[in-house]
Amino acid sequence: MATWQCISDCGACCYLDPSDRPDLEDYLTPAELQQYLSMVGLDGWCINLDRLNRKCGIYEQRPRFCRVNPDTFYDMFGIEPEEMDEFAIACCEEHIESMYGDRSLELLRFEQAIK
Repeated sequence: MATWQCISDCGACCYLDPSDRPDLEDYLTPAELQQYLSMVGLDGWCINLDRLNRKCGIYEQRPRFCRVNPDTFYDMFGIEPEEMDEFAIACCEEHIESMYGDRSLELLRFEQAIK
């Protein structure tokens, strides 16, 4: 079974446009939703993403909803810890494909990393 891991130089999950995530209110608290919306730039990308280097400017202090770990995924989505890798991998594949394409270098690198 594949194990999820983040890859550098991607940032697909940092595209926060709320129109792409209509169910935010289902898994974010009101305070988190307010914080989330405050992080969305005019172009839909997180204002904390260094777009040139594709690195998070607040990585160590990033909000709970930006973290991929079993407790967060259980609290937000009801995903059991043993199902987290499969769920996170599917989420990343979907985001990477939608941002960069299904034949992108980012997707290829992600697929290689999770093997």
